[in-house]
Amino acid sequence: MSVLELRQLGRRVGGRTLLADLNLRVEAGECLALLGPSGCGKTTTLRLVAGLELPEQGGRILLGGRDITEEPAGRRRVAMVFQSYALYPHLNVTGNLALGLRVRGVPPQERERRIDAVLELLQLAELRERRPAQLSGGQRQRLALARALLRQPALMLLDEPMSNLDAQLREELRPELRRLLCGGEAPVLYVTHDQQEAIGLADRLAVLEAGRLQQVGTARELYEKPHNRFVATFLGRPALNLLPPRDGRQLGLRPEHLRPVAEGGLAARLQRREWWGSQQLLWLESEQGDLRMLLPAAHACPDALRVGWERHHELWFDAATGERLQGLA
Repeated sequence: MSVLELRQLGRRVGGRTLLADLNLRVEAGECLALLGPSGCGKTTTLRLVAGLELPEQGGRILLGGRDITEEPAGRRRVAMVFQSYALYPHLNVTGNLALGLRVRGVPPQERERRIDAVLELLQLAELRERRPAQLSGGQRQRLALARALLRQPALMLLDEPMSNLDAQLREELRPELRRLLCGGEAPVLYVTHDQQEAIGLADRLAVLEAGRLQQVGTARELYEKPHNRFVATFLGRPALNLLPPRDGRQLGLRPEHLRPVAEGGLAARLQRREWWGSQQLLWLESEQGDLRMLLPAAHACPDALRVGWERHHELWFDAATGERLQGLA
């Protein structure tokens, strides 16, 4: 059973730190999503694991207990699905799948059997004669995934594989991707900036900022018990409300935890309203700054109101360091 271990991985280019002292473990059959804003080190991590770049001195990469840090990319048994799909435009579906098997010396009969099986699995059998330009975005994405699965890898790496698809298609493909990627023998490292995609696919999330790991855990753990202000504000839509610091502390409140109250709370005025289907997002101006409040769509809200919340929903942060303060809610 393959387990991926990253130990003290680091990468600097031209004096700029792309990744610093990354320690991470992905279990066999687990899908772990690397999540964070652009430039945080997600793709750098994938390229290091794939062997396309080398880590700084001392950083190690272990796969199934074997140190692969210095191994050439072609010998790592790692399959990677790129954002651009990286398909050969002059080859049809079967040709794109057969090329890698032919290079690796797989006999023709076995090659045909494995291609037929993966085409059936990914519902591409009827499209085997089409070239990539004749496929939809979702079909190209499945073809790139089929090519990766054919390698029978010890590790799967995916770099924003659905970023070129529209939102509805991404949502439709999420359950299919999870079925194919998770629960097998190979660990999966999945890079995305889309938190809904990460939550829908991954068993755990690893949040990066400026090349440094901020927190690892389930989506619920990170949402309810963030280690710091960055994790708290990065996860969740609509974004966390942050009230101005007082006495060295800063209070964070989720929009869904705010409610109109008859007395107490903060005095506020309604600035604008966004309809979100069964919900409405209210933008408020309060005596302590702007707030976002999420309510059922049918809830009537006056222009002037008071906003309150329950104490156990409060998230307190050190105003200087951003670290979450425990035991204050």
